[in-house]
Amino acid sequence: MQQRGEGPALQAVALMQQGRVIELSTPLALAAARASLRHRIPAADSIMLASAHAYGATLWSQDADFDGIAGVKYVAKQAPG
Repeated sequence: MQQRGEGPALQAVALMQQGRVIELSTPLALAAARASLRHRIPAADSIMLASAHAYGATLWSQDADFDGIAGVKYVAKQAPG
């Protein structure tokens, strides 16, 4: 909302509501910890990565921390305007 405004934020929320909420289980948390160390990424990023791997999903991100990591489709951010 801060970056793009209320309309786009509400659209993003509507899309997220179509998704699935998963439990952060102990095995998933341990896989995330390993991913954090292996790829030198923050904990939140490693949880997303481990979750995607566990469920056979592709993680799409504009976060440069994910550039070059298997199973991630990294798309560089473009400057506004």
